[in-house]
Amino acid sequence: MDPALGSLIAASAALVVTHFILSHPLRPVLAKGLSESGFLGLYSLVAAACMVWMYFAFTAIPVQQAPLWPGFDDVSWAIASVLTLVALVLFTGSVTGNPALPAPGAAKAAERKPEGVFRVTRHPMMWGFALWAIAHLLAAPTARTLTVSTAILVLALVGARLQDRKKARLMGDSWRIWQDRTTYWPHLAELPRAGFTVWIIATALWLALTYAHLHAGNWAAGIWRWLL
Repeated sequence: MDPALGSLIAASAALVVTHFILSHPLRPVLAKGLSESGFLGLYSLVAAACMVWMYFAFTAIPVQQAPLWPGFDDVSWAIASVLTLVALVLFTGSVTGNPALPAPGAAKAAERKPEGVFRVTRHPMMWGFALWAIAHLLAAPTARTLTVSTAILVLALVGARLQDRKKARLMGDSWRIWQDRTTYWPHLAELPRAGFTVWIIATALWLALTYAHLHAGNWAAGIWRWLL
């Protein structure tokens, strides 16, 4: 195995394992000993270290790799482009009013009627990451992309399930009310109701990020694949 790919696999595994260990079995103990802010600082430091390791291992692998299955064609990239736009809509709409985020008023937010992207799923941020990973597997099915995307998929979808259990324990009836009113699996038919402002912001971000992709990853993404 290529040493750089081995390093990327190790870094990706470290990100997943440390996230689940710190977020679940060790969190109560560490939060009690370090305080909540101290725990969040430790968690952020570990996650950042793993992601920096992943970045350097990823960039050490040549860009031009043989695909593991058919990809790099216009159809795959068109589907991936749509998925990344949807991912940004879900992510953009999830940064405010999200009961899953550790913010004041989370319990109160969980008791309200779901609006916007929360009509699609109660885990829009997690599904945003998951769709991003799936899009990259479709568009660029190489060993390095498979490694990173698999790690993100596991973190997002398994993490969302574990988050349901943790939030039910921490927030009690508030979270159970939220679960009854929302769904884990996304109802994509509700996407048009994500909100006009969310769609505008997400589309602007999508255009900017896919344009920047050409300079960051040497691949034109989104509509820029056909315009540049």
